[in-house]
Amino acid sequence: MSGEVIIPEIDGQSEWMEVLSGCNAVIHLAARVHVMNEEFPNPLEEFRKVNVRGTLALARQAAQVGVRRFVFISSIKVNGERSTPDRPFRESDEPAPEDAYGQSKLEAEQGLMALAHETGIEVVIIRPPLVYGPRVKGNFASMARWLRRGIPLPLGAVCNLRSLLALDNLTDFIALCADPERSPRAANEVFLLSDGEDVSTVELLRKVAKAYGVRPRLIPVPRRLMRVVACALGKSAVADRLLGSLVVDSSKARELLGWGPVVSMDQQLEKMATHDSFV
Repeated sequence: MSGEVIIPEIDGQSEWMEVLSGCNAVIHLAARVHVMNEEFPNPLEEFRKVNVRGTLALARQAAQVGVRRFVFISSIKVNGERSTPDRPFRESDEPAPEDAYGQSKLEAEQGLMALAHETGIEVVIIRPPLVYGPRVKGNFASMARWLRRGIPLPLGAVCNLRSLLALDNLTDFIALCADPERSPRAANEVFLLSDGEDVSTVELLRKVAKAYGVRPRLIPVPRRLMRVVACALGKSAVADRLLGSLVVDSSKARELLGWGPVVSMDQQLEKMATHDSFV
């Protein structure tokens, strides 16, 4: 089919047949993501409506009409919130989600693998870490905005290691996995993906500043003090992302599919600086 079809709500009752007719592959990225001001008394149930039941309804209908390949964008949060620099997350790790979002993504993965076994549809699961690129939002956009404004940041003493994923690298890998002829070995596999050049928060800030043509103002504030302040302000999760380590081993994508990043971190940041205008 061609054109645009609007699905008013994604849950277990959503009707996808009009969209799926004639498709050979489905790429599913839609999800209920992090909610800053949660209004529901049972957040996990709200995440399950979209991320589990909505995903499985789409996949089941895809299998019914003969779609061959279903690519699901999950999250590194299925593995957990933090790793150590010397022990990166791997696909073989025992899942350890710590919030409702991560738990819902894990349950969706489990349901998809069961559906693949039941129906024969080929499932590919991708767990990306933080994705960045033009028009990025959230904490990454805020960080770029602070740097451009010359705001001093108390992160000069941070010693950690983070894996990130350029948007161009993610889309290239998705395209590969959505083509069964190019990636027959991807069927019913889970992949962790990154740029392959892990950086500390300080290194990342310097790279972003360089891309935007500004000088970073980084103040070496002790990590313990920053955590205390962040906790007092209710920003513990933000502090974890800025101060902690989260490293992924993406060697499976290289070894099984022969995939490699198509852009470097510096190239993607330069592309961001060209397209975005944070003020």
